[in-house]
Amino acid sequence: MASNKTALKAAKSALDAGKYDEAITQAQIILASDSQNYFAKLFLGRASEKQEKVDDAAKAYESAAKIKPDDSQAWLGLCSLYEHQGSRKVDEYRLAAVRLAEIYAEADDLHRCQSTVDKLVAFVKQYGSQDQYKRALEVLLPTSSVYKFLEGRVQHPSLTYTRLAEITEDQERQRINKEIGERRTRLGARLGQVTNDVKQDVYAKSNLEDLYRNVIDWTNDDELRRTFEEKLLRRAHDTLIVLPSDQKGSKRDQVMILAHGMVIIKHPFPLAWELELEWKDYESMREYDVGILREFVEFFPNMGLSKVVQNYLASDLSPFPAQPEQDTQNDAQEAHEALSSGDRLLLITEGLDDAKESVLAHRLVSEYYLHLEEYESTIDTARTGLKLLAAESQKCGTTFQNVQDALNTSLATSLVHHQAPRNHVEALSLFGEILQQKPKSTSALLGVGLIHEEQEDYKEAIEFLSKALEQDPDNVRIGSEAAWCKALSGDYSEALHELEQYVARMQVGDPHSRELRAQTLYRVGVCLWELDPSKAARKDRGGAYARFLSAVKTNVNFAPAYASLGFYYADYAKDKKRARQCFQKAFELSASEVEAAERLARSFADQGDWDVVEVVAQRVVDSGKVRPPPGSKKKGISWPFSALGVVQMNRQEYSKAIVSFLSALRINPEDYHSYVGLGESYHNSGRYNSASRTFNYAENLLAKAQTKIVGESWFTKYMLANVNRELGEHETAISGLQEVLKDRPKEFGVSMALLQTFIEHAWRCIETGMFGQASQSANHALDMARSIADDTPNAFNLWKAVGDSCAVFSWVQSSVKDLPLDNVKALFQLGIELEEYDVLADIDGVGSDALNSMISDGTEASSQNLIACLHLGILAYKRAIYTCSHDIHAQAVAWYNLGWAEHRAYICISSLTPKSSKKYVKAAVRCFKRAIELEAGNADFWNALGVVTTRLNPKVAQHSFVRSLHLNERNVVAWTNLGTLYILNNDHELAHQAFARAQSTDPDYAHAWLGEGLIALLLGDTNEALSHFTHAFEIADSSSVVTKRQYAVSTFDHLISDPSASKDLATLIRPLFALQQLCSQTPQDLPVQHLAALFFERACNYDAAIEALKSLCDTAEADYEATESMAALARYARAKSDIARNQLAANDYAAASENAEMALDLSSDAEGCGLDFEGRRKLRLSAHLTNGLACYYLGKMDDSITMFRTALEESNSAPDVVRLLAQVLWARGGDDEKQVAREQLFETVEQHPEHVGLVLLLGVIAALDADQDTVDSVKDDLQSLRTNETVNAAQRAQVDTVLAAIAALTIEESGTDSALAEIQSSIMLTPSQPCVWTELADATGGGFAAEMALKTAQRAVPPFGQLEADELAKAFAGTGCVGDAMRAVFLAPWEQSGWESLVEAVGA
Repeated sequence: MASNKTALKAAKSALDAGKYDEAITQAQIILASDSQNYFAKLFLGRASEKQEKVDDAAKAYESAAKIKPDDSQAWLGLCSLYEHQGSRKVDEYRLAAVRLAEIYAEADDLHRCQSTVDKLVAFVKQYGSQDQYKRALEVLLPTSSVYKFLEGRVQHPSLTYTRLAEITEDQERQRINKEIGERRTRLGARLGQVTNDVKQDVYAKSNLEDLYRNVIDWTNDDELRRTFEEKLLRRAHDTLIVLPSDQKGSKRDQVMILAHGMVIIKHPFPLAWELELEWKDYESMREYDVGILREFVEFFPNMGLSKVVQNYLASDLSPFPAQPEQDTQNDAQEAHEALSSGDRLLLITEGLDDAKESVLAHRLVSEYYLHLEEYESTIDTARTGLKLLAAESQKCGTTFQNVQDALNTSLATSLVHHQAPRNHVEALSLFGEILQQKPKSTSALLGVGLIHEEQEDYKEAIEFLSKALEQDPDNVRIGSEAAWCKALSGDYSEALHELEQYVARMQVGDPHSRELRAQTLYRVGVCLWELDPSKAARKDRGGAYARFLSAVKTNVNFAPAYASLGFYYADYAKDKKRARQCFQKAFELSASEVEAAERLARSFADQGDWDVVEVVAQRVVDSGKVRPPPGSKKKGISWPFSALGVVQMNRQEYSKAIVSFLSALRINPEDYHSYVGLGESYHNSGRYNSASRTFNYAENLLAKAQTKIVGESWFTKYMLANVNRELGEHETAISGLQEVLKDRPKEFGVSMALLQTFIEHAWRCIETGMFGQASQSANHALDMARSIADDTPNAFNLWKAVGDSCAVFSWVQSSVKDLPLDNVKALFQLGIELEEYDVLADIDGVGSDALNSMISDGTEASSQNLIACLHLGILAYKRAIYTCSHDIHAQAVAWYNLGWAEHRAYICISSLTPKSSKKYVKAAVRCFKRAIELEAGNADFWNALGVVTTRLNPKVAQHSFVRSLHLNERNVVAWTNLGTLYILNNDHELAHQAFARAQSTDPDYAHAWLGEGLIALLLGDTNEALSHFTHAFEIADSSSVVTKRQYAVSTFDHLISDPSASKDLATLIRPLFALQQLCSQTPQDLPVQHLAALFFERACNYDAAIEALKSLCDTAEADYEATESMAALARYARAKSDIARNQLAANDYAAASENAEMALDLSSDAEGCGLDFEGRRKLRLSAHLTNGLACYYLGKMDDSITMFRTALEESNSAPDVVRLLAQVLWARGGDDEKQVAREQLFETVEQHPEHVGLVLLLGVIAALDADQDTVDSVKDDLQSLRTNETVNAAQRAQVDTVLAAIAALTIEESGTDSALAEIQSSIMLTPSQPCVWTELADATGGGFAAEMALKTAQRAVPPFGQLEADELAKAFAGTGCVGDAMRAVFLAPWEQSGWESLVEAVGA
């Protein structure tokens, strides 16, 4: 012990001397012997603290404090140590300081205790965080261990609690903002949900409400207490909003208690009063405390809810008694109570605008609107209130059933009356929900009864209204409605009795019952009206009429009474003016007066005032009365939609009209007139298929209801025929119109429609190539025109149709003989002075004189008939101009039509008399200019002017086309015509651009492709030209003459350049078809007939070719005899040459020889035959060859050889002629002749070594003569021809055949199978050719070669190749199989090899 005391003194001395290491050493020596030595711990801690060994010092002090916890030295050391650490040891310092203060308090050292606490609070405030500062402030609270000792010397707890609340508020605000900012960036996060979640987390961990309560409990400041009471209520309310539904109950009770307390003490905090009023779930406003309502108005006069409540309490609707006189304290309040209903409504509306979130405000306003019968406003307000109520229920976690029922009652009651019966389904659903909660709700029972009344379910209506009347027996409204339902159900006498009783109970001067009284009086009048339907009773002014008039006097705005008065005046008093005024007044007052509206609409429709009809019908539609609700027994009303459809049709708004008529038919599927209107709308809008179905259905409906609808079926048939005409079903349309005319023969519109249908059918037949039907239809049109002209001779469309009928014959000139010229002339003389036809007669020469001089000669292709037809067309269009002198637009069209008729005359007559035809084109120019003067904005007029001036003045033509395209850039005809103008002026580049633009505008316009073909032809690209001409022919209709002519000519040129193409029959069929149509359209076009004969010749139809050529010969002979024209002589000579060639092919050798001789005689004189040099050379060569072959077959060898020699001389030893001569000489059989043939062949082959025919013939002759030298030479030539690219496949096959034949003939001499080697060589050169594999199969006996022949043949058929059916059949037959043999027979029954193969296969 003595040593420890010595060590302690030494440690104390070392500390005082600043020798801290020695002090530590001495302290450790002591602790080594006495570990619980308190002072050694203190000295060790002090020394370590001086050496800034914080951890060692803290351990030493803490150990010392544990030894003597009630001694202040250790705690002072800790406080000193932590104090020097600043913000690093704030919490440790607080604990040490609190313990030190407790020690001082126990020691009753008040000064040191307070000093320690003050120092603690100041230190933590300076160095600590807000949480640390809050914990330091808690030392000053009554919950602290030192508070009781220091009470009175530290600040009041209310101040401390206030400071803690402020710090906590700030902390929570920052935390909420931070958390929301972080969480809202997460995927799928919604700001509202994130905010609620964050607040819920923060509020759950918060003690802020406790702090508010402590402030309220400790403060002596009433104002501060009220402030924190408000904060507490707001905080509790905010917490309630974010809590989960299952946790809201207790919190809601707390909020209600807090709010109610504030209201009790009359503390003017708006939230408390709003919660007190808004959260009361009262069934009616009568249950509210009127004192609280008035105090709320007094405290918060400027709030929106306050304005609503104040005006509600002052209104007639208020269930509370008026405020006692002594309570009205100022003039302002008295003035407020004296407000009119309009001013009060305005104030209530303003208050609702300010209280947009108040459920109570919406409830009060909706009830007030309902009281004023402002049903639409009631609906909007109640719906908004229900939405707000749902949101409020979700916030507070409870359902306000009574409030919801009240709002639903207002909503449903308004829905019953607003746009009835559109909203009845929804109203019935709402009333059903209310009755489930409150089965005896008078309002709900009344509403359901009214709905059943509207739906004409009177039994149910009486039942519900009776129940309502049981709940409120004194309610006159319910009783009168029940009585009215009895009347509607047919019990008029009982209803009349009850209604008169209710009328007696109503006070005459009561403004509140004025409308009900008027309604009841009206219903009494209806009962009287229906009880005695006799005319005398209804005309009695003391009966129903008097009641209706009393109803109007009682309420001048009661619409049904005006409607009934209108029926009285219209049907019985016969006063149309008053009736119309009554109907108009009724409909102005109420859109529900549908019958009055219908009478009104019919009246205006009869006057043609369609704008008013539309207004009336649209208002009825908007009223909601036209469509009954689902399940209702009440029928819908279709006439408003039908009326709208008619109005829209008159305005040409056909799409809207379709919608209207469809709406009408959905309501009334048996409405015949709506079907007719719908069909007509479909027709006018271009939807012809739909129109056809609609009219057919209307006809079926008409057949079922024939007794109801009389005399109107013809219009349906007429419209159906028009639809069929638009669909191209002209025959059906004609049949339908003719049927209509049987019943209504004088119906001008139907007659004109039939006439137009005949014309359209004729043009359609021309387009499709049915020219005979076209002429027949044109004749029918002329007959119909004569019938119409007897009654209406000056109709514009009539004469246009007559002109079109005459024009049809100009397009089918083979039928021009069928034109009834005399009848047409008689038609033109009806109802007019003939001098009227002299329009432009000084230019075109077609006038009254031309009409009188027309005579039909009856011949089939008479040019006079054609000219007469064209003149009649011109005269018809002139008559059209005369008939439309009052209509500028029609005049423009008439001049335009006349211009095309003049141009058509120019086109047709120019081929007959070119000089005299120019007058027509001049007249056409005048016509088109006149049309443009009348209507300069028509693109077609400018295009027509460009067409007729193309030859006369290209600059004017170009300007016209450009002007047309300026007016209509997508005019494909104008683009094509412009391209044609450029071609005629040799500007191919611009022409190509114009045609390309036309093709892009309409790829199916044939003439654009024709123009491209002409450009290609001019540039020398015949293949490209043929491709364009072919495409143009494929897409063109049959009326296009130039397309067919150019296609046929180009195809013939192609056949001449490639003779092998003539073997493809498909190549010949289409040109022949085109030429046959051309012959029907232009029978006087002799080159077309000649070309057709040439195509017949190539198609091996020699009889048709001979017939055509004979006709050409007759025509040319007649022409020559009449004019002695060299051109006619040349045509005759060509025809004779060609007919001789066809007769030779038809085995008529004598006639062929005779005609060939005649052709040679006619062409013997080069100057006098009318042929050019090349034409004459070809003609004579053909005639010589034909005559030579004919003589050969007739056995006249010498004459034949003579002809061939002459041909050889005239053709300059042409190889083909030499070949024919050699064949004839060889066939003669003499040695001399054969030698001559050899010499001719050798000589010609030297000159033409690549002529396949010559080399082949020479090879055959050499092989037959066994001339080995010649054979070897020819073989070399044939081998070279095999690989020559200029040799086609057919020629190469002939070369292979000759080589194989040569090899077969020389096989015995060589001793080798040379034929097989040749065939194999052919296969190596052309492995894809079926014929070489077939030859190999024949040489080897079938097998693999036959299979390869079949495979290659199958790959060579169209579209992969040009292999014919017989060749494919041979390939099938070569396999020897039964199935392949049957396929061969099926493919080519005429091929013998197939049958032989089948016999062999079956026999095997």
